[in-house]
Amino acid sequence: MHFEKDTHGDWVIDPEQLASRLGINPGHLRHEMRLGLVSSRIEAGRDSDEGCWRVTVRTRKAAWQGIFDDAGCLVSERRL
Repeated sequence: MHFEKDTHGDWVIDPEQLASRLGINPGHLRHEMRLGLVSSRIEAGRDSDEGCWRVTVRTRKAAWQGIFDDAGCLVSERRL
C-alpha cells in the first residue's frame, strides 16, 4: 500500500486497497464515501512515529490506521 500526494498536495490512498484493509467491499466503501459516512484523519507522527504520518479511516462498521513514512510507504497498520 502506498500513500501519495496529488497535484494539490493532498494525500491519496487507493480506495481498492483501503477497502481490503477495512474488510469491506470496494463498491460499498465508495457508496459510503459518496454519502459522507467515511471520515479520515491525517496526523504528523509523534514519539516513535516521528517523521511519519498517521492515517486513520473510519466507516460505520470498520476503522483502520496506517503509519506511513515521509515517502508514502506503509510502515505499520492495524484495525481499530
